Amino acid sequence: MVTLRRLRTIVLLNIAAGVAGCLLSISVYRANTAQIVANFERSLITAFFVVTPVVLLLARFGMRMYRVGVPWNWMLIVTGILGCTIAGTLACSAVSIALGLVPQGHLWIIFWARIQFAAVLALSMGIGALSYGAVRNQLEATMLEQERARKLAVEARLASLESHVRPHFLFNTLNTISSLIPEDPKRAETLVGKLAALLRLSLDSNQARLGSLERELKIIGDYLEIERARYGERLRFRIDVPPELRPVQVPALSLQTLVENSVKHAVGSRFEGAEVRVVAFERDGSVFVEVSDDGPGFTEQAILPGHGLDNLQQRLVTMFGPGARLEIRGGPTVSFCVPRG
Repeated sequence: MVTLRRLRTIVLLNIAAGVAGCLLSISVYRANTAQIVANFERSLITAFFVVTPVVLLLARFGMRMYRVGVPWNWMLIVTGILGCTIAGTLACSAVSIALGLVPQGHLWIIFWARIQFAAVLALSMGIGALSYGAVRNQLEATMLEQERARKLAVEARLASLESHVRPHFLFNTLNTISSLIPEDPKRAETLVGKLAALLRLSLDSNQARLGSLERELKIIGDYLEIERARYGERLRFRIDVPPELRPVQVPALSLQTLVENSVKHAVGSRFEGAEVRVVAFERDGSVFVEVSDDGPGFTEQAILPGHGLDNLQQRLVTMFGPGARLEIRGGPTVSFCVPRG
């Protein structure tokens, strides 16, 4: 099917070939104005009957012939171009006689006079255009492959970071349950049910790597209930997240990472325990999720590479770009922000 773009290309190539043929005739033969006009007309007719079929042939079958492999690909291409050139030159010569541009009975004379110029023109333009198309396709394929490799690298990076988060979380939770089994088997059984529900939510989050804030709140709710079974009244928590912000997408298990950090530093390390607070608010088009406690806090230097908060920071940047960041304010307050949309 001849598209408008392809038709425009054919017209431009015909005009270029006609001008080239006319200039070649002028450079070889001295001609007056009338002869120049006649040469231009003949060149346009020749270009139309030769260039058009060559362009259509290469547009339809050029890349297929090119992929056959050396040397058969170039043999097919040259044969196809020469076939179109011979047929086009014969048609051009016949039309020139019919229009009275050349004397009657000189078909083969005209044919042999034009075939050399037409063959050189067709081969030059055809092979040049096909080579350009092949190089362009190769560049596009290379760019697509680079983009695919970049995406695979990002996926691999995320998978690596997340693989550190989930086993660490599971180990802490199972350790809490195992400590309850000798003292209160019934309660431990209840907590196993909570762990099963929590893991089900975690697996769902793992499929998308992003989850709603609502889902994250359910995860930390189960997690805090499990940890409360271990710490008792030493662990107190309060959650304040407006309903309109709960559908916001955040990295899977991100909120659990912050809550687990507070439990570790504020509750587990102190006899009196601490209160863990989870809040969320919107500011300047971003949603901030904040976890704080009334414990002693910690500094950024205490964050170990490849663990917890460091993994979360890297996941935020990988998923959302540098605009999504993790902040530590005043020691016991850790927050991250993600785009509202």
